Amino acid sequence: MRLTLAPINPTVGDLAGNAELCRSAIEGARRAGADLAVLPELAVTGYPPRDLLWQEGFVEAAMEVAEALAPAARGITAIVGAPWRTEDGIRNSLLALRDGAVIERYDKRLLPTYDVFDEDRYFTPGDRPAVVEVAGVPVGLAVCEDLWRGDDAGFARRYRGRPDPMTELARAGARVVAVPSATPFVLGKSHTQRDILRRHADRHGVTVASINQFGANDELIFDGLAAVYAPADGGARLLADTEPFGGESLTVDLGNPGVAESRPTPDEALLWRALVLGVRDYARKTGFDRAVVGLSGGIDSALTATIAAAALGPERVLTVGMPSRFSSAGSVEDARALAVALGARFEVVPIEPLHAAAESALAPVFASMGADREPGVAEENVQSRLRGLIVMALSNKLGLLPLSTGNKSELAVGYCTLYGDMNGGLAVLSDVAKTQVYRLARWINANPGAGGFGRPPIPHRTIEKPPSAELRPDQTDQDSLPPYDQLDAIIARYVEDRAAPSTITRQTGIDAATVARVVRMIDRAEYKRRQAAVGLKVTSVAFGTGRRFPIAQRWIEPIGRG
Repeated sequence: MRLTLAPINPTVGDLAGNAELCRSAIEGARRAGADLAVLPELAVTGYPPRDLLWQEGFVEAAMEVAEALAPAARGITAIVGAPWRTEDGIRNSLLALRDGAVIERYDKRLLPTYDVFDEDRYFTPGDRPAVVEVAGVPVGLAVCEDLWRGDDAGFARRYRGRPDPMTELARAGARVVAVPSATPFVLGKSHTQRDILRRHADRHGVTVASINQFGANDELIFDGLAAVYAPADGGARLLADTEPFGGESLTVDLGNPGVAESRPTPDEALLWRALVLGVRDYARKTGFDRAVVGLSGGIDSALTATIAAAALGPERVLTVGMPSRFSSAGSVEDARALAVALGARFEVVPIEPLHAAAESALAPVFASMGADREPGVAEENVQSRLRGLIVMALSNKLGLLPLSTGNKSELAVGYCTLYGDMNGGLAVLSDVAKTQVYRLARWINANPGAGGFGRPPIPHRTIEKPPSAELRPDQTDQDSLPPYDQLDAIIARYVEDRAAPSTITRQTGIDAATVARVVRMIDRAEYKRRQAAVGLKVTSVAFGTGRRFPIAQRWIEPIGRG
């Protein structure tokens, strides 16, 4: 049997556009001589459709579109994902299409409800295996979590005592299992997922063909990975796979398979591809073709602009410097040098006249209320908010997508200004820690061709100088924060691992007072994050739909615990 795994890039809710992508993928598989074409989970609607599933008429329209794809499967079997309404609820289903008919339907049995997933909210689980014969080979059907069982995300306990869909497919006689997925990208997760594919092939004695959705929808990014593992003496072997984020289809002849070697990709390359794809698809799918980025001369805005230039094209990125009296001449020079290296337009809008006017207007009110006469955080934040005003004005006037530039470290501890540097339509680096920002900046400078650049784009001085918000004389980030290596170690453990402060101190050796201070900052900044722009998710726990902390809460680990 010859099969094609096709990682289409659907837009959520664009049923007609997604159907055309499905038809094109099926036709491409036919031209490749495939007997079977497998498309991603919920290919007809895009994943995740969320509350669209509750919108009157949506599921019925998706069902009609899915059934209308059946004539495209002439002389080939196609597996297409779509929602399906039954008497007892909506199912996350696969339809097996052949020669104008739906020959089988499979309903996803294990529904993830953790992190960004909320499938129990929408779907009723299936209760039976499904096997279809293709070219004389029994092919079992499974969907995403039916294969992963939470093992790739640390939630395997959720399915203890539940039937294993893969075991039941093997017992039903399946020799090949086709697994459409829509599993979001998480840095470092692909190794675990490959191990799970390999273990299933080895344990059940079946060939496992996995295909993931490609592209980005809102905060979630999908790598489009296609991979086929087959049982073999001494353990399962990889027959073929695709490069993550390549978006290409994979065709494999199971009757005459080769053996492939997995191609490891550096984390920085994966992160770069994910962020570029996230920006490109968010802009395209929300109707923007150009973006605006405020450049401070610092590392975060430089990397954000570089990603935007790679995603949209440098001619479609407006960069703007907004110096104040506290900005160094070098910062403006570095911002301009970056724009020149990228080939992006650079404009300068000084904020000093606006800042002086704001100070003049506010000073009498501050004085009458007995406020401290010395400038402080309030005055610093006025500068940031004036810059946010300028970016949003350019966005509104010129129809540009405003990209905010703050990183995960800053967002975690609230080292950012509401209605200032947090302004934007998409937070590109909000799930990228400061230390990772530096690594990624150095990586793209060492590999400029990966972004389509002819030379290293980010000025050396931008990477090497101490980070600073430049809102007062001689300011550096470390005036207010611990060193970033310590800060990021605490954030990773508290946010992503959900560890207690005492555990973090024990694991890292960072003193308990520093850990306690950072944890308090993280908790207190929740109100800011609730008002932040949508941020691209690249770690196991991002500040988005997968992390739902209360704003008004007073939990503190009891003293002496641990």
